[in-house]
Amino acid sequence: MAKRLIKKKKKRRGSPLGRMFRTLYRTVVVLSALIVVFFCAYKALVKPPEQAAPPTAAVPQPTAVTDDPDTEEDESALPTPTPLVRKEGFYTFLLAATDEGGGNTDTIMVVAYDTSNQKMGVVSIPRDTLVDRKIPKINSVYASDGIDGLKDVVSDLIGIPIDHYVTVNLNGFQRLVNAVGGVDFYVPCDMNYDDPTANPPLSIHYKEGMTHLDGQEAMEVVRFRHNNDGSGYTDVGRSQTQQKLLIAVGKKVLANPGKIADYVDIFLKNVKTDLSATDIIWLATQAAGLDLDNGVSTATLPGNGTVRYRGTSWCYQLEREECLEIFNTMLNPYTTEITMDMTNMLQAS
Repeated sequence: MAKRLIKKKKKRRGSPLGRMFRTLYRTVVVLSALIVVFFCAYKALVKPPEQAAPPTAAVPQPTAVTDDPDTEEDESALPTPTPLVRKEGFYTFLLAATDEGGGNTDTIMVVAYDTSNQKMGVVSIPRDTLVDRKIPKINSVYASDGIDGLKDVVSDLIGIPIDHYVTVNLNGFQRLVNAVGGVDFYVPCDMNYDDPTANPPLSIHYKEGMTHLDGQEAMEVVRFRHNNDGSGYTDVGRSQTQQKLLIAVGKKVLANPGKIADYVDIFLKNVKTDLSATDIIWLATQAAGLDLDNGVSTATLPGNGTVRYRGTSWCYQLEREECLEIFNTMLNPYTTEITMDMTNMLQAS
């Protein structure tokens, strides 16, 4: 009788394999529940960034025509402000890099990211672009009015709202390039420039062609403007080099996700932005689907860099018609076209 009870107890316990499957099943159920909880928390907390409110635009409306001089004008037939409509999932960013002194902005770019269609436009604004300021060059705005002032000036210039800003100093750029192990990059021309008075002194010497750049070398290449003899390239050529190098670094960052802790540390110490942590997480999840080879378009605003304005030489006056086309094809956050009267591209004469 006792033996039969023992056998029954053993039977109730089941085989070791059965116990293992039951334990595995319970573990899967618990993990599934945790995944659901974390997913719900993610959806509740990580939301798309805010979009800046667009201004209103006056759209002409048809008016009644009459030959009766005693008939009063119908005020309801006058043009009425019509709100501009933002594209869903379309964001605009001001990207600025400060020079070594931290005063002027050595690089100014507007980035438009269409998350719905996974397209990105990167447009450089030449540092000497003409603006209506005491010092009539856009790179001086940051020193006098800060990032909010620069954001307003850029928005007024191109006729679209800037949703968010990101500023980075040169030290952060160097650290990021070093964190990804440097980049292979085609230097577009021979570079020979020395400035012993700079702090620290500059000594830039590179041959045209493909080379591997570490952080310090990459910084020198993006800052290069001309050689000791005055030859070199224009602001447009310089902006194109900056864009290409930025994309090359971006590719290395996406190819090394295991160094996320290093990227976060560099970001926190060298970048200023009005994006929240949840904004950044949301944008990062979207950017995982962006093809940097085919989904990114780049341009530099065309113009004349020899203009003199209010006693200041070598101002860069934008070519209005050509720039407007770039605004509409690469940066436009609206469902309708940007018109010339929405922009403020100052002309010297």
